[in-house]
Amino acid sequence: MVKLAELEKKLLHYTGKAIADFNMIQDGDRIMVCLSGGKDSFTMMWVLRLLQQRAKVNFELFAFTLDQSQPGWDDNRLRAWLINHKIPYEVLTRDTYSIVKEKIPQGQTYCSLCSRLRRGIIYRYAEEKGFNKIALGHHRDDLIRTLMMSILYNGEIRSMPPKLLSDNKKNIIIRPLTYCQEKDIAEFAKEMAFPIIPCNLCGSQENLMRKRVKALIDQLAQENPKVPSNILHALSSIKPSQLMDKKFWDFKNLEKQRGEEYLGFPLDEMESLFE
Repeated sequence: MVKLAELEKKLLHYTGKAIADFNMIQDGDRIMVCLSGGKDSFTMMWVLRLLQQRAKVNFELFAFTLDQSQPGWDDNRLRAWLINHKIPYEVLTRDTYSIVKEKIPQGQTYCSLCSRLRRGIIYRYAEEKGFNKIALGHHRDDLIRTLMMSILYNGEIRSMPPKLLSDNKKNIIIRPLTYCQEKDIAEFAKEMAFPIIPCNLCGSQENLMRKRVKALIDQLAQENPKVPSNILHALSSIKPSQLMDKKFWDFKNLEKQRGEEYLGFPLDEMESLFE
């Protein structure tokens, strides 16, 4: 029990810090918590409930679970857990599984299409039901793996922001577990005995790029434990002038800017000081 209490305290601290740092929750918010049935979303739901009870602001929590008609899906224990903890919820059934299996060739990654279909359903549901925030269970390690995958496989520097306004400007997405480590979440979920529902779609593919990136970061972390936290910090410490994106730095006209001023003096006046 001591171990569980320590884990809960740690997760509460880092979740609260992320919420405060990025102003994720305000008074009167109606938050739709996406409860997929995995360890991350269960932990997020639990921690947000605790914070809701202790917070000085009033906000609503509602659990939304999407049944994508995957083989073996059984949400009976999930429903019982929500009812037992008096958490309002809905389980919505939409057969995206068949669409993904039909559209994606055998052996290729399902995650991208599956994610797009799921996101569309989630956004639409939130709009229809009047929720002004959508909470997703991505944690620190999701953010840094996504960044590394984007760099290595897509040639882009991008990840998952802690707080995001959707493209249509109708939904605000928050990621309260941004600062939480996956190992703490996994251990907490195990100790809490959450009724986990395994993913039989993406989880069935063993050679996903994400797993290879995870292994790379884990290997580097064995040599230097600060590597994961350094990668996370890099997401909030961007120096555009040290990169090569033309949208942020006018490389073509640098010559025109050179030497125009130095310590407040025009170039010709600076030269006269040394004659």
